[in-house]
Amino acid sequence: MRGKDGIRARAGINLAARINWAPPVAGARSANADLDFPQAINTINRQYKEIKRMRIASWNVNSLKVRLPQVLDWLAKHQPDALCLQELKLEDANFPRTELQAAGYAAAFSGQKTYNGVAILSRVPAANVLCGIPAYEDPQRRVISADIGGVRLVCAYVPNGQSLDSDKYRYKLDWLAAFGAWLERELAVHPRLAVLGDFNIAPEDRDVHDPKAWAGQVLASPPERAAFHRLIALGFKDSFRLFEQAEHAYTWWDYRMNGFKRNLGLRIDHILLSPGLAANCSACSIDLEPRRNERPSDHAPVVAEIAV
Repeated sequence: MRGKDGIRARAGINLAARINWAPPVAGARSANADLDFPQAINTINRQYKEIKRMRIASWNVNSLKVRLPQVLDWLAKHQPDALCLQELKLEDANFPRTELQAAGYAAAFSGQKTYNGVAILSRVPAANVLCGIPAYEDPQRRVISADIGGVRLVCAYVPNGQSLDSDKYRYKLDWLAAFGAWLERELAVHPRLAVLGDFNIAPEDRDVHDPKAWAGQVLASPPERAAFHRLIALGFKDSFRLFEQAEHAYTWWDYRMNGFKRNLGLRIDHILLSPGLAANCSACSIDLEPRRNERPSDHAPVVAEIAV
């Protein structure tokens, strides 16, 4: 359905109330401050046409309440055009929109208490925001998508799966099937489409610190990897693998057993790009620095640069 101000939403979800915008420099007055919402969207999108390069990133923060100072520091240092967050672990009423707005970022978000939750932070307001996978009923807040400067972004937090013999693993495979079917339709409509998030899948053995130990385990099982490669078969490119990368490059490390210090990690956070965006992607990297913070997330951000 299409809600107030042209924002697409599922029934019962008031997305218009979740979207704010802030000036690109904290403390400055926005050039669009006197415009109503649709006018501001059109004006900012016209401004975006003058931008030659777009930096997008994904980060599972494992509690935005705990990690908010780190997120604000990272935004100030790297100034991405859009940052997709996963595992907010907070309800919408507690989302730190004021702090992010003061930092120069608008936010579209879908959260829930204790678990899950996703958000797209952007230097300009998001348009056509959609929560969830259409026609797939799921109480867990795992997907949010939006238009940012002419690029369609999908922020996803794929289920973990827990173990191969659990109901959560079956849920994960069913969820991935619905996700893939929806993305196939989205790709036909949006040639400039990027899917960012914690996929909870290490696609290949080189994405796992110990392939033998992880063989057949959740996050690296054949059915999960097959689901990931079905997404690639739709036409997406794994942006990280578009470039020569160092060996043993990972995005997640267990808090236990000094996993990060020993680099006992997995590459499970990804940025998938449609063919049009992949052709104009100039770099993709993993930023290890936030994982060195005190009280860090167990994930590191993934960043891609795209000529737009």
